[in-house]
Parts: sequence; structure tokens; C-alpha cells
Amino acid sequence: MGLHDLLASAPTRPDLVVDGGRRFSTGEVDAAAASTAAGLAGTGVGSGDAVAFQVPNGLDAVTLFRACWHLGAVAAPLHDRMGATQVAAAVDQLGPTACVASPGMPLADATGAVTPAELTGGDAAAAAGPAPDADALVMFTSGSTGAPKGVVHTHGGLAGKVLQLLDVHGLDGSDVVLMPAPLSHVSGLLHGVLVPGAVGMRTVLMDRWDPGRALDLIEAEGVTYMVGPPTFFLGLMDAPGFSPGRTASLRLLSCGGTEVTPEFVDRAGRELGAVVKRSYGSTEAPTVATSRFDDPPDRMTTSDGRPFGDTEFRIDEDDEIWVRGPEVARRYLDPDQTAASFVDGWFRTGDLGRLDDGWLTVTGRLGDRIIRGGENISAHEVEAHLVAHPAVDAAVVVGLPDERLGERVAAFVVAPGGFDLDACRAWFDDRGLTLFMAPEYVEVIDEVPLLPTGKPDRVGLSDRAGARR
Repeated sequence: MGLHDLLASAPTRPDLVVDGGRRFSTGEVDAAAASTAAGLAGTGVGSGDAVAFQVPNGLDAVTLFRACWHLGAVAAPLHDRMGATQVAAAVDQLGPTACVASPGMPLADATGAVTPAELTGGDAAAAAGPAPDADALVMFTSGSTGAPKGVVHTHGGLAGKVLQLLDVHGLDGSDVVLMPAPLSHVSGLLHGVLVPGAVGMRTVLMDRWDPGRALDLIEAEGVTYMVGPPTFFLGLMDAPGFSPGRTASLRLLSCGGTEVTPEFVDRAGRELGAVVKRSYGSTEAPTVATSRFDDPPDRMTTSDGRPFGDTEFRIDEDDEIWVRGPEVARRYLDPDQTAASFVDGWFRTGDLGRLDDGWLTVTGRLGDRIIRGGENISAHEVEAHLVAHPAVDAAVVVGLPDERLGERVAAFVVAPGGFDLDACRAWFDDRGLTLFMAPEYVEVIDEVPLLPTGKPDRVGLSDRAGARR
């Protein structure tokens, strides 16, 4: 099934998308998509052609995805905070037939892109349904350094993932999702466009994360479901004016990232009044592990879930997680990157983990190992011990270059009541942990800085620690 057909088959509703207080019906969204598709066709876009676009979260983003698939074209969203250098690298890899950007976006400056408003008018017939293995999406990963990788997904892979997530999460058209993550991120696309669009679920969009505003929206819109990193939900619980009654409509939270600790899951479940479960995935392999909404609570708390359908995991001799399944990306745009990461049908994730009776627990990244005086230290493991401290809400641990030892352990913590190096060392000593694991630099921060992907900016924090030594 193509993505256009998947979305077109959903029940209609009068408030499919809520954007900045405005409500758009299914008919209005469909009409906007068809009109935008006609505008794209007028620029020469046809089936199989790539369309790059850079717009904030909002109706324009939803419309552009739908318009691309209406034509059988390949949607290539760029994060609205992606800078000029990364935009240029992405466009160079992609070679798009058309570029669309909101005024002031780097893509507009780099390519002379048309604006969404300039594409409206007219109508376009929907393209014949694409083959399941036809390209549907190019999504760019982003980091603190280096060129973004273009990740290619197919219609069949994404459509199958959507149907599976609806079943696993127990979602239907009566649910309401709040989506603050960028729709140019795989989580935002899945849970802000595709999953709700497939069943006619109301989607409430935010263009920027703001805990106070999110509380207002959850309460006013009766939001039942959210996806995101722990920092979103910690922000809700710590926001002025928070009370459990304001989030009473929430029933399910799905959280990803190595910072999803049992302590966080327990607190969020207790204070937000929802089922909180861990999930695992990436741009290349979206939500390849999670638990069902009715799985045993201890599995939701202590593991990152299990695969469903035809998805498989294996752990190699270096403890790296390899995954294969229909939802895994087809390739990178760069053939060399493809050859390095896609091997005999398996995708090498770069993540470390272990399997216990089919349940996956992610233990870190290949690159998160800190080598101090010849000793290997897992940044993820140190973070888990820090977050177990009652004063610490969140922690990010990085390696700090050291001339004598190679690296030292540096910790950044969100601790509203205070937390210093002496308290940190005492905590590790009380827990009977080896001395070399304990951080030698501790800094309290107001919030964890995030990359456009929603992951902690570890490189930026490492640079910050080095500058302050």
C-alpha cells in the first residue's frame, strides 16, 4: 500500500490537525494537499522525483508530505533549524527536482526555493499506487559535526510500520496526539503525520517545545498519547502550575533514548497518570522495539521492548545491535555509507545492547565508551547511576580529553536542588562502584541541550566542559 492510499482511506473528522489554535478538517487538509500537489507538478515534479522542503511544524509540513505522496514523489524534509552548511550538503546529496521553504529558511537562500503559498491553486490527479519497494522518503540524520546522512525509506516499509504501531500501541481515531517533535524527524513523521492520519486521529502540533504551553494543550485538547525523549516529560512535571489533574487525559507515553531509566519511568507513570513505556529506534530503523500497551509493566520499565512481526535483532561479538525487518531503511544516499552499515540484509545500528528472552536492552553507543587510563567506561551506565540519585532529574555523561589518562568522565546534570562533585563522588562510593567510573567534572544545567533529532548534544557539552576546565 502506498502512503497516499493509506492516508486517504482514513475516516474523516472536523479537526484532523490543530495548528496554532486553528483547526483543519480532513477535507481541508486533503484539499490543501491536492492543491499543493498541483503546484509541485507545475514545477516539473512527477512520480519518483525528490522534493526538498524546510518549513516549521504546522499545516504546511503536513500538506507537503501528503502532496508529495499524492504525486508519487519522494518527500525530503529538512529540519527547520538545519543551518546553511548542512542544508547545502543535503541538497547536494539529494539533487531534488523542486525545493520548498518558508521565508527566511536556509533552503530558500541556498536554492531560491518557492514558498508553500506559491504552490497553492488548482488540482492534481493522484498518481497510481506505487510499488511497495518504491522510494517514499529521504530523511536526513543530523549531528553536531559532519554532513547529514540521507536515509531512504519505502512506501511499503513505512505503511507497514504505521499499521503495526497502531496495533502495538492500541491506538484508534478516538485518541489525540500532541506532537512537539519536528515532523522532519522520523518520530515526528510517524506519530504526527502517518499514525494519526491513518485512523483519523486528531493531531495537535507545536512548532517549539514549551512545557507550560504543552500543559495547556494537553488539558484543553484531551491529549491521550505522546512520544518523545524524557526531557519533554520532565519539563511537564517540573513546570510551574503542573498538577496530575491537568494531564489526566494522558493514557500512554512512549519514550526513547538511553536516558529512559527505571526511575524516570516510575516517576512519569506516577505523576502523569499514564502507562509509560520504553521504545527503541532510529532514523534508519524506526521503532523496531517496544512493548505492547498491555505487556507486563516490569518489561516496560527495565527493557527497551521487543521486535514485532518480521523484525529481528542480533548482537555481535562487540555487543553491537544489528536489526533487519521491513521497516528498516532501504539504503543511504551515499553508496559508501550504505556499504558500511547495511550488510547482508542487516543494518548495523552502532548501538550496544543485550537480548534477554527476546527483550532488548540498549546499553549505550559504540562511540559512548570513555577510555580512562585504559579502562572502558560506558557513559550510559554512569548516567543511569546519576539519575538514580534523588536530586538528579537527568544526566548526560561525556568524555573529556586528558593528556595523562586519555579521557576523564564529565557529567552534566539537571538537579534543581543542587548537586556537586563531592555529592557525586559520595554517591558512587555509597553504591559500591569502582572509583574510575565516578565523574571528575560535574556541572548543573537547567535543561539538557538537544540536537534536532531530540538526542542530547554530547559534542557540544564536551566542548563546553573542555572550555571551562
